[in-house]
Amino acid sequence: MTTGTTWPAARVLRDRDAGLYLCGVVVSGFGTSALWLACGVWVKDLTGSDGLAALCLLAMWLPTLAGPLLGTLADRGRRKPLLIGVNLLLGGLLLTLVGIDAPGELWLLYAVLFVYGAAGVVHDAAESALVATAVDPSLLGDFNGLRMTAAEGMKLLAPLAGAGLYTAYGGAGVALLDAATFVLATGVYALLRVREERPAPPHGGTRRRTAEGIRHLWAHPVLRPLVLAGGATMLLAGLNGAMVYAVVDGLGHSPAYAGVLYAVQGAGSVAAGLLSGPALRRLEARCFAAYGIALLALAVALRAVPSDPVALVCSAAVGAGLPAVLIAALTSVQRETPGPLLGRVTATAHTLVYAPNVAGLAAGAALVELVSHRPVLVCLGAALLGTAVALLPPPSRARREAAPHG
Repeated sequence: MTTGTTWPAARVLRDRDAGLYLCGVVVSGFGTSALWLACGVWVKDLTGSDGLAALCLLAMWLPTLAGPLLGTLADRGRRKPLLIGVNLLLGGLLLTLVGIDAPGELWLLYAVLFVYGAAGVVHDAAESALVATAVDPSLLGDFNGLRMTAAEGMKLLAPLAGAGLYTAYGGAGVALLDAATFVLATGVYALLRVREERPAPPHGGTRRRTAEGIRHLWAHPVLRPLVLAGGATMLLAGLNGAMVYAVVDGLGHSPAYAGVLYAVQGAGSVAAGLLSGPALRRLEARCFAAYGIALLALAVALRAVPSDPVALVCSAAVGAGLPAVLIAALTSVQRETPGPLLGRVTATAHTLVYAPNVAGLAAGAALVELVSHRPVLVCLGAALLGTAVALLPPPSRARREAAPHG
């Protein structure tokens, strides 16, 4: 087994399957991030409506609410063929968008985005389950950290590429790009050398199988507090995210300055992803997550200070602190869940963690119009700090739960 002193990127990339998984994340993540921005612009250009443009994001996010149900699909058969099939399905669906050039045809765009979101839930659940099977357990923390780094890197680069491609070739060009990335990802997944046993035939109906995943997550002493803390953190992070333009206005800059803050935040997330593997080998998952939330709490509260240097440092700290609970929760789900349940439990955890972020963004958009952003940010910081404190296990319990993972 590789020693813990090796740089985590090298530890993961030496593992052939882990490296291929990361390539798949980079390729498909690039296309998804490019499409996410271009669809809103596409709808805005065709209709002139901000509300209809915003529906693109809603269409992609809405299937997340059905995560516990969709996750059962990832447990019904072998995960590698499922990943290949989902990528081919999405690549084919995106080709149907090429001919859209009138407002009356946008129903097709929304339908494709809805299926895109639902397939993404199944894809993420199957991928997480297959990773837990194919990647050495000692590398899971490193892998999930580097996966976060890769995803954040694509969020920095892909929207710019998508905007440029949309300007040159329109929405059809971006759809073709995203379709091509899914075809490439299909090839990457086909190269995986992983042996999977065919799952036993499912017992009971869909409702029973869905409930099994929910029960496992809720009854587990490690997973439940991590997932609940993750959901609370993402809710408060959504509220914080809705304040970004008010923060920029308070600094005396144009709205475009928000791009600078987002870029710095992304850099913080990249750093957090690189360091999370070593951190999870030294700290119990709940402690690692709690320290990250505490850093996020401090950064959010200090964003109330109208200072450019403070704002930049806080953006980097937000990017570094927020991924901790997400990486800790996902890694723990992979380590603490039996293989036959892993798809359902992963999808349920994703729903409980990520869906509150949408509610937070919506609530924050309304709140920022009613009150000053500065006291809101201080209150959010206090709430996040309370979440971090509540997540920390008692010292005696932390010693019992802490165990080396590679």
